[in-house]
Amino acid sequence: QVQLRESGGGSVQAGGSLRLSCAISIYNDYCMGWFRQAPGKDREAVAAIDSDGTTNFADSVKGRFTIFLSKRENTFYLQMNSLKPEDTAMYYCAAEYTLYCKSDSGAPRPWSHDEYTYWGQGTQVTVSS
Repeated sequence: QVQLRESGGGSVQAGGSLRLSCAISIYNDYCMGWFRQAPGKDREAVAAIDSDGTTNFADSVKGRFTIFLSKRENTFYLQMNSLKPEDTAMYYCAAEYTLYCKSDSGAPRPWSHDEYTYWGQGTQVTVSS
């Protein structure tokens, strides 16, 4: 069973940057993702990466966020740049046992929160205007 431990997060002004970290006990054969949930809203996917380096991003963060995996550190990261107040949310890392983060047709999968089994505890990100 994979274990996840998050770190990072905090408060920043609009336009600033933050990096979230998620230490994962096993990364081979897992799709690893970042999600966020704002008060009163559904949990939404932000980005995902597999051990081959295939990545997916939500349209709302493309060009601003990157996701990368450090195999040496058994940690995957979410680098968030040009942050906006609407990025304010609780951020969660997650993992699902599957070889790739894309379906045979090339669509991101798993992507929805209900397609992931393992979760971190969450970390708050607050962006002020």
